[in-house]
Parts: sequence; structure tokens; C-alpha cells
Amino acid sequence: MPNKDNHRRFGSVRKLPSGRFQARYPGPDGVLRKAPETFAKKPEAERYLSLVEAQMIRREWIDPERSKVRLKDYAERWIAQRPNLRPRTVHLYTWTLGKHIAPYLGGVPLARLDTPMVRDWRAELLAAGVSQSMAAKAYRLLRAVLMTAVKEDELLRVNPCRIPGADQEHAAERPTLTVAEVFALVELMPERYRALVLLSTFTSLRWGEVTALQRQDLDVVARTVRVRQQYVEVRGVGLVLGPPKSRAGRRTVAIPRAIFPALVAHLKEFVGDDPEDLLFTVPSGRPIWRGNFNALVDWSTTVKAIGKPGLHFHDLRHTGNHLAARTGATLRDLMDRMGQDSPRAALIYQHGSREADREIADAVSAAVEAARRKPRKRRPKAA
Repeated sequence: MPNKDNHRRFGSVRKLPSGRFQARYPGPDGVLRKAPETFAKKPEAERYLSLVEAQMIRREWIDPERSKVRLKDYAERWIAQRPNLRPRTVHLYTWTLGKHIAPYLGGVPLARLDTPMVRDWRAELLAAGVSQSMAAKAYRLLRAVLMTAVKEDELLRVNPCRIPGADQEHAAERPTLTVAEVFALVELMPERYRALVLLSTFTSLRWGEVTALQRQDLDVVARTVRVRQQYVEVRGVGLVLGPPKSRAGRRTVAIPRAIFPALVAHLKEFVGDDPEDLLFTVPSGRPIWRGNFNALVDWSTTVKAIGKPGLHFHDLRHTGNHLAARTGATLRDLMDRMGQDSPRAALIYQHGSREADREIADAVSAAVEAARRKPRKRRPKAA
């Protein structure tokens, strides 16, 4: 009979009217399940059952019904339910999913994702002109989503994102300024924004951190600035005031004595007396948007004038980090000043240049020469 079951030790195989074979087996919960597809030959169905049985023995079996969820649906739920994501990060993840992941893999059930499919997806991105940096960001997002499917939701046995180097951006080294170039840039700035450039550079503050500073955050006695919040620009929402980028972002940073007079002058000229008044605003007194700032100071023309075309505002923080590292600061001290949880970023700045190494050698040499120039104390003659 065509529909008669062929019983075996685990599960059963039956021949369908179409001539193909169907494998059925009981799950750990006792519910009878079918293989997700039929087989052309009976031995193929039996091999499938043997594989399922081995997975159950090793406790690696995953209910195929649960893994039928589409990647797009699962990833959207992952973003919505991820704890402690900042609004800007939610926007970035949602945009990356919709732009670079969902059009290629969004309709694929989780159970069908494998490493060759992920490799093909990444190759298609690069072939379509997506930069290596953006492809790396999309890959990292996909890997994080699927890692949750493996470790927390147990929808996959392994994460298919296993492509060596796919998560690395290899971004070009950003430019830095010399101290002289920083002050040349300040001289070309409208007076209202000179202290903004100085503070951002020499205290290594991020754009969102420095634009959210209030009068109460500047301690004129201790010469410190306190970072406790930041502005984030969210498309469709506007400027959102929230906590710093990470736990380490909450910090108090010492201000170099050399730039402090400029900050005091800025307070007198452009900041109100209320402790909650912003340190840096547009002439109307409103917070500064990044795009507005570029237009207000004609940033592109200004940086060309000092011989640094293509310089970004964030490169001022980059410059400050380099200057701090050149002082011989420890890794922990750099992390604290930069507001970094991970030592990875701080380590970048500890990789000294040949110039810095020569300065160290010269300083050691000067110390040796100074010691040798000191006259030796003559021992008193024995009585």
C-alpha cells in the first residue's frame, strides 16, 4: 500500500502517492513531526532520521518549526527588544538592516541560513559598490542577530557568520593636527566657536559630548570639565539629550592650563549665568547641530586654509588622543580620558611613531648627560 508506514527504531518512513518518501519522528515533547521536505529515495529519508536522532542524543536538536521565522522579522524584533540601545544606534541598525541585509537575506528562514549563503551575500554587497567599511558594519550586525538566535533563543545550532576578516573595516588612518595647526584653525574660527575647537581637541571630547556641556559642567577652580550627557541627532526626531556613549563616557577631564583663559573669556562673552545654560550654542541660543556648525564656520574652506582638506570635526578628538598618548600616559589613563570601556581604541594611540620614539630617546639621553655633569662628592679621607 502506498501510504503504509515503514516503522523503524526511531521515527518512520512512508511512501506518498507522489512516489516520494516522507520521514516522521517524535520530538522530545512527544509531538509527531515531519521532515521539512520529502525525499526521492527511502535511504535518504532514513539517513535524515538517523541525523535527527543523533542530534537529540547530543541535545543539539532544534525544532524546525521555530526556525522557520524569516531573518527580516527576527532581526526587526531583535533591534526592538535589545536593551540599552541609544536612539541613534536603533536608527543605524534599522537603516543597515533595511538597506544592506533584508533585500538579500530578509526572506530566508533562519534554519536555511548557512555560511556559503552569508559569503555570497557579502560578495554581492561589495560587487554592488558598497564600501568595505559599510559591508563590515552590516556583517557585524547580522552576526550579532544570529548569535542571539544561537545562544539565547536556541533557533540555530551554529552561527553561519564565520568568514575570517569580514568584520574588519580597514578604515584609512584619519589625519591629525599639530598644536600649531590647531591654533591656526582656532584663529580662522568665528570668535563664538574658538573655545569649542580648543576644548574638543585638548580634552578629547566627542561632538555630542561637547555640544551638551552646561555652565555647571565647567569647574573654573579645579580646571576640569564634567561629561555626564550628550546630544544625539536622530533622523525624524531631532536632537535627543541622553547619557554618554558608554558607562566610561561619564567622566571628569582635566583641562590644560594653556587653554583655560580662552574658556573663561568664552564664559563671560557667550554663556548665561544659569548653571544649566549651554556652553556652546548658535547665536539664537539654541543647541548646535553638526550640519549647521559646518555651514556657520564654513568648515570645508577653513580646513583647506590650514592645509588639511578633508579634516572632520571628529579628527580634533583624534588629535587630542594622540597628544595625550605622547605624554607617556598609561593605557588605563588614556581609557579614562577618552571615555572608552575597551582598551582597543586606547591601544591605537599607544603605538608610538618614530618621532615619538626619538623624543623618548632624546629625553633619556638628556637625563643621562645631566647626571654625568653633576660633580661627584669626594669621600673624606680616612683619619
